[in-house]
Amino acid sequence: MRFYGKAEETGQLLLAAFESGRVPSALAPIFIRHNADRYCACWSWLNQLIVALHGYSDARSYNGWQEAGRQVRKGEKAFYILEPMRVTKRNEETGEEYNILVGFKSGARFGIEQTDGDPLPDGSAQKQFIDTLPLVEVAKAWGIEIVTYNGVEGKSQGVFQIYNSGREVIAVGVENLSTWAHELVHAADYRLGNLKEKGQHWASETVAELGGCILLHLIGQPDAADNGGAWEYIQKYAQANEVEPLTACIKMLDRTCQSVAFILDTAMKV
Repeated sequence: MRFYGKAEETGQLLLAAFESGRVPSALAPIFIRHNADRYCACWSWLNQLIVALHGYSDARSYNGWQEAGRQVRKGEKAFYILEPMRVTKRNEETGEEYNILVGFKSGARFGIEQTDGDPLPDGSAQKQFIDTLPLVEVAKAWGIEIVTYNGVEGKSQGVFQIYNSGREVIAVGVENLSTWAHELVHAADYRLGNLKEKGQHWASETVAELGGCILLHLIGQPDAADNGGAWEYIQKYAQANEVEPLTACIKMLDRTCQSVAFILDTAMKV
């Protein structure tokens, strides 16, 4: 495994921490704050450990802190988390594409203790929002961790993430039921073994958006389903990949309905 740039320093930090026995004591506060509203809570356990080893309770990028209403103090030095570097390979026999991890690069971050500015939310409102999400018991039954973050306009407002450790996280950056339903359908699609695409692929995005819209209608939330917005979303991804939007929906309809049915079946059992 290769480490590039500042990632080499971070690798040495981790090696020294394991050798010295510091890892258990550094991990302990992470578990104590496991359900707290920390921005880095949706990061990999490895990167959360790096934050803790530097003595910080939470961390973001320089711009991330500015977006949260806080400013990194003058003279503060960044530390570095590990960002995976992957390359796409193609199976010559089947034509299927897959990603392999080839190394890590560094990503500069600052701890909250290095910043000044607006107090951050205490997490109670976000926890209440999570607890009242429709079908949240389904995600919990599947062992999925649900966290919130401060969404930024023009960027992704939700994400379903699977880490190398097998940990699954749904992070929502906006109090919007269509975003929640979209990510829950992604999770169902993955658990059914159908989510094979990497990144924001037109196929998986069609499944999640159409499925989320159907799901919200089924549970009596037609306004939150936002039919028009869902169609625009599907159009954007389909047309960007030279696929007719209606064709995208027809091709993905069976897969979409499987995901919705799986969510409803699970809800009946929990």
